[in-house]
Amino acid sequence: MAQLYGRVWSKEELLKRAGRMSQLGDVRLVELQEGNARGVRVAQFQTGSGLEFEVLLDRGMDIGACKYRGASLAWESSTGPAHPAYFERGGLGWLRTFHGGLVTGCGMTSAGAPSSDAGEELGLHGRLSHTPATNVWADGAWRGDDYEMWVRGHMRETVVFGENLTLVRRIWAHLGESRLFLRDLVTNEGYITTPHMMLYHVNFGFPLLDEGTELISRSTQVTPRDEVAAPGLDAHARYEAPIQGYAEQVFYHDMVADAEGYVTVILANRGYDNGRGLGVYLKYRQAELPRFTQWKMVGAGTYVTGLEPANCRVEGRAAERQRGTLQFLEPGEQREYLLEIGVLDGNAAIDAATARLPGA
Repeated sequence: MAQLYGRVWSKEELLKRAGRMSQLGDVRLVELQEGNARGVRVAQFQTGSGLEFEVLLDRGMDIGACKYRGASLAWESSTGPAHPAYFERGGLGWLRTFHGGLVTGCGMTSAGAPSSDAGEELGLHGRLSHTPATNVWADGAWRGDDYEMWVRGHMRETVVFGENLTLVRRIWAHLGESRLFLRDLVTNEGYITTPHMMLYHVNFGFPLLDEGTELISRSTQVTPRDEVAAPGLDAHARYEAPIQGYAEQVFYHDMVADAEGYVTVILANRGYDNGRGLGVYLKYRQAELPRFTQWKMVGAGTYVTGLEPANCRVEGRAAERQRGTLQFLEPGEQREYLLEIGVLDGNAAIDAATARLPGA
């Protein structure tokens, strides 16, 4: 049943009142036309609850802009959703086209800092975010009295004499709901054992992120990445107003999963809209994504936090191999990754979600 306009509706009741489903909620395909984004295909979602988001089909099916009742949830960088033709692969060149957005995918064979590993020079965060999707399918259908909207596509990372990994991504949402789901299935279609790193760079920005916004989670330990972050450890969970000249701080969390094996983290701005409050939650399965990184960047002009479940840390593939924590995919092996991101509309919803965290 769809919760819309203050009440619950059946499929029959809605179809009697709407000429087509786009009157209520929709996913549609468009193409960007201006500047360095020209040619990027986009799937635009509207769930009818006030949640709207974009899937960038030529950017690894990243989730770009995301808004709830007009307020942005995602951080959008100054580069915009640039076409992958502008990708600068070496070193930190990835940042030249890092659009931010709600979810930026990092992987599939490397993620994190640039490094030199096994004779290969690796740039920041891998190639996934700049890989166009093929076999794209965007549609919607009734599942009983629930209406589901989705987009599905394939990405491939491959090279002659080397890796051959595919990723099938499906992103979906339901009419009347203020949450979305992402499922990735990664397969090694080659015949060699291949390094496998996956990191989901989930980026939140203003007005959700503002002075007083708080990260709420359950972790057994929080560790600063380096000496720059160490002084900020005690205040890592609370965000300041924009600071001129701020240097990014990165923290690793050892998260606690619930009885079903899922981790939930909450970002809450209780002061939003004169104290009404606005929050989001991020939920993921810990078995496949055992690492969690918090990127705290409250600099003036680059005001963002990244909440990043992953199967690796962010120092790069060489460091991961040296620690003995680098993961691999055997020929024919598959990995499935699941994310859920949802809106917490008001402080009562934030409190209720917090009360459901393990150990609350």
